[in-house]
Formats: sequence, structure tokens, C-alpha cells
Amino acid sequence: MQNDDRNSSARFMESLCGEYQAHNHIDPAFYERYNVKRGLRNADGTGVMAGVTQIGNVMGYYLQDGERVPAPGKLVYRGIDVEELINGFVSEGRFGYEETAYLLLFGALPTRQQLASFQQLLAEHRALPPMFTEDMILKAPSPDVMNKLARAVLALYSYDDDPDNMSLSNQLSQAIQLVARVPVIVAHAFAAKRHYYDNESLYLHRPQEGLGVAENFLYSVRHDNQFTAEEARLLDLCLVLHAEHGGGNNSAFTCRVLSSSGTDIYSAIAAAIGSLKGPRHGGANKKVMEMFGYIEQGVGDWKDDDEVRAYLGKLLKKEAGDRSGLIYGMGHAIYTLSDPRAVILKRFAKNLAQTKGMLDEFELFETVERLTPEVLRTVKGEQKVVCANVDLFSGLVYKMMGIPMELYTPLFAVARVVGWCAHRIEEVYQPGNRIIRPAYKAVAPMRPFVPLDQR
Repeated sequence: MQNDDRNSSARFMESLCGEYQAHNHIDPAFYERYNVKRGLRNADGTGVMAGVTQIGNVMGYYLQDGERVPAPGKLVYRGIDVEELINGFVSEGRFGYEETAYLLLFGALPTRQQLASFQQLLAEHRALPPMFTEDMILKAPSPDVMNKLARAVLALYSYDDDPDNMSLSNQLSQAIQLVARVPVIVAHAFAAKRHYYDNESLYLHRPQEGLGVAENFLYSVRHDNQFTAEEARLLDLCLVLHAEHGGGNNSAFTCRVLSSSGTDIYSAIAAAIGSLKGPRHGGANKKVMEMFGYIEQGVGDWKDDDEVRAYLGKLLKKEAGDRSGLIYGMGHAIYTLSDPRAVILKRFAKNLAQTKGMLDEFELFETVERLTPEVLRTVKGEQKVVCANVDLFSGLVYKMMGIPMELYTPLFAVARVVGWCAHRIEEVYQPGNRIIRPAYKAVAPMRPFVPLDQR
């Protein structure tokens, strides 16, 4: 009887899908007729101007006589070139994420004393509320860490004595707590996933005094708590490169849209996490590694350009890989000649590849980076300038560090939460703050209501 019910439900759902398809077709010509900015993008590919920000800037081209002219990419945090920022703390042998977080939240580089006080403040807020892990993570584990992270961040509202207080001091305090706690939530969510879904032992590690964000994360996700100084510094570099990317990227804009409504910070950050989870956004680094799994199996000689080129053509023709027709890790909405994050990460990745004995795999990534623009022109007639983006090398770096694929996108969230918080506070406190509300053109024709018995 139960099988009959299930079969009946399945047939009804199939009919509902047909009902939807029959009544929900939108003529693609409408988008051009009504000058719709699909993806909030202008016809030339530039983004529709939706606001102003002091937090971050992404530069990959310049306009000349109305045309986009490709240029080397630059990423700027609060007016400081990220490459200069990284060179500054790397040359002094320091970790940089906490310094970067301070810069993004408050708008200026910290003094030595301010940095020490800020690091101590983060350390004081790392511990999750009593029984939070037991009640909010272990009792409702998820096979996807990003899903669990979004739910856990939303749940923090219930543990906040004054969650809807919109004063600047409270918003900054909530932001600092989120920056401190998100890495711990990710580590515990991953431990729960391994235990309940992968049948492994459950290891929950408390954050350690004296360790920064990168060190504590490696300490927390490894059973034996062991990590090298090189691993911690490279992870710290990844966190800095992922901390912010302007107000127009999908997750930051999502955060600003929710913040403009006056909702609480937990709702806004949880929504941003949901956005980042998507394979067209933060989930792309995971898709890159899945794609290279296909390439490594499908290409017999990784050093043969013709063989690699032929396989990339199959990817574009939807004849191989996940049949999406995409080469993940290549191309960006703004960067043209280069993505500065990819350039920096690639440099450090090569050194790590030599250390780990994975130089052949690293060189395969370089080959894909080099050949993809040519294959795009040949197979799809694509003429625009295409470069590798940060996702092409971040997943490889994580793999070489022994970080499981399930943590690639959550690590992106660990880094980006400070950028989201900075955008949220800027949106709330900007002059003349208004709720963000774009328009959609309604194209359904008017029709009369038909009584139930006459349908």
C-alpha cells in the first residue's frame, strides 16, 4: 500500500512539473525588449552601479571611448593594494589575517598595541556559547558543512542577549564575535559530518590560547592537532586573499540587501553563507578540484599539450566532466589579464608543490591555465581576454596541505565573514540608507478568474 502511495505521489509530482512548464515560459526576447540588466550587468559586461563603498575595490580593466580595455588585476582593501599588504606582514614573518580583519572592519591599519588588543578580543570570543555545539551542531548534523554553518550562525541570534540592537558598538561587537566563532563552528560542523556521515570517531577540539585564526583552524580540524609553520602561514595567506572582494560580488551584495532591510546581523551573514555555497560563487574551488579529477583520469600524458587541449575541448562541448560546458577556475567578471589573488597564490603554491612532491600536478594546472583561452576561442569563438581566477589554485593548495574537499568552501566563508560584516555595517550606517529594491518587469497577460467548476 505504501508503495502505491509513493508511486501515486511521484506521478502527481511529475504532472505538477508539467503544469509548471506549461504556464511559466518567459520569452528570452523580453530581456532585450525591456532593456533588462540580467545579472545586474550592463550590455558591456560591467556591473550596474548599485552603491558606493570604502571597503574594497576590484580592478581588472579600464574604460576607453566606452570600451573595456584589459589591464592587470588589482585587489584593494581600504585603499591598500593587497600585494603590498601581504608583502608587509610576510617580510616581517608575521601572520596577516587578524591585521587584515582590523583594517577591513575599522578602516585603518592597527598599531602594534591595537593589533595585540584586537587579537586578544578575538581570542576571548572564540568559545561558543555553553552547549551550543551539542544542541545546534551535534543534534542536527549536516552532510554539507556550509549548510550547517548557515544554520549555526542563524542560531547564534538565540544566544545573544540583545540581537536586534543596531547601535554601532553592538554591531561591531557582534561582528568581532562572528569573525572569532565562525572558524570554530566550521571545525565542529566538520567533525560532526565525519562522525555521523563518514562513520569516523568524533574529535572536538577547543581553540587554543596564543594561536591565531589559521593556526587554530588547522589545530581544530586535525585529529592529532599537528600542523607545520609553513602550512599555517600559507593558510593565513589564503584567508587574507579571500577576506574581501568588493560590494558587488554575490555574497557581499546579498549581505547588503538583507542589511538594508534593517534585519539582524545573523540573518544577513547566514544569507551570505548560503550565497557563497553556490558552485558559481564560493563553491567553485570545489568544482575546480572535481574537474581536475576528470582531467587527470582522462588525459594519459599530462605534459602533452595536444592531449590536454583535446580534453578541454570535450569539457566545453559537454562531452566530459560534469557536462556543464564550463572550465572551472578560468575567467572572472572583472579580472581580465590577471587575478592578483591567483598570481600570489600560484607563486606560493609552486613552492609547496616542490616540497610535497606534487610538481607534476601543479604543472598540469599551469597547462590548463595556459591553454584554456586558446580552446575557448577555437571551440566557442570566445574573443574576450580570460585569466585564471583564485579558485584554480586555492583548491590545489588546500589539497597539498591535506585539507579535505568538504572544507574548501567553508574556509572561504571563514575568511570572508569579516568582509561581509564590514559591508553590513557600512550599509546600515551609510548616509540616507534605503532598502535595496530593484524592479522586475511583469510580462504575464491579464486574464479573468475562472470558477473552480468551470476549469
